[in-house]
Amino acid sequence: MAAVDDLQFEEFGDAATSPAANPGATTIHIEGPSESPTHQPGLPRGSGGEEDDELLGNDDSDKTELLAGQKKSSPFWTFEYYQTFFDVDTYQVFDRIKGSLLPIPGKNFVRLYIRSNPDLYGPFWICATLVFAIAISGNLSNFLIHLGEKTYHYVPEFRKVSIAATIIYAYAWLVPLALWGFLMWRNSKVMNIVSYSFLEIVCVYGYSLFIYIPTAVLWVIPQKAVRWILVMIALGISGSVLAMTFWPAVREDNRRIALATIVTIVLLHTLLSVGCLAYFFDAPEMDHHLPATTAAPNQTAAAAK
Repeated sequence: MAAVDDLQFEEFGDAATSPAANPGATTIHIEGPSESPTHQPGLPRGSGGEEDDELLGNDDSDKTELLAGQKKSSPFWTFEYYQTFFDVDTYQVFDRIKGSLLPIPGKNFVRLYIRSNPDLYGPFWICATLVFAIAISGNLSNFLIHLGEKTYHYVPEFRKVSIAATIIYAYAWLVPLALWGFLMWRNSKVMNIVSYSFLEIVCVYGYSLFIYIPTAVLWVIPQKAVRWILVMIALGISGSVLAMTFWPAVREDNRRIALATIVTIVLLHTLLSVGCLAYFFDAPEMDHHLPATTAAPNQTAAAAK
């Protein structure tokens, strides 16, 4: 009897150790935590999809944007909500300024510099510095042009500060607001359009204006040819930043609408540049020789006596 039992156990053991002996049996294989599948089927991706992700930031940028949204969870009426917009260190600001001065073809400025932590600190102080640079340089330019004229009397024009502030801040806020609304509207019409947030657009416009700060200082040079060369260089650098940033967001739209959008962005930027140069530096001043014109009647009356 014991021999029969041993023979049955041996047959059961052979059947358990060799699955081929029992083809109808179900075998269960448990993978360890260190084991990983050698092949994962997936959809092939070409270079075009990778380029779209590189330009628009559809993978990593969405994660960083989600993290940014989680960080800025305070109610909008609290001080903490607006404090997060200025939570940026000096290295980030300098890195974004460098990116606006050296645009890289094929790279998206928002994805590389802005989307991880959009801020208002840099755009606010860049606009403020540009306002004073334009106003002070405009006054100094007029003084240098008429320097040495006996009938010239220098009068500082403080109104240029308020005019420059109105122009610069209106451009840095109203144009991004209009562009953001347009992108949101087109996003509802065309599903493939990737839209930027309003804060990201304000960031791009603010940092793109940095090149005009040294340009405004160099506009003091009383040579029209030099001034126009400087404005063309600044316009080319800052305009390329805007064009390369917003082209990926509209290129999936109708071709005419996409081109019209980029042309409008560049034209408005050109209007700002040329307008500031023409008004603050090349505009004719009518009151420089005012003391000489008022002194002439007094001299005539004295001679008649």
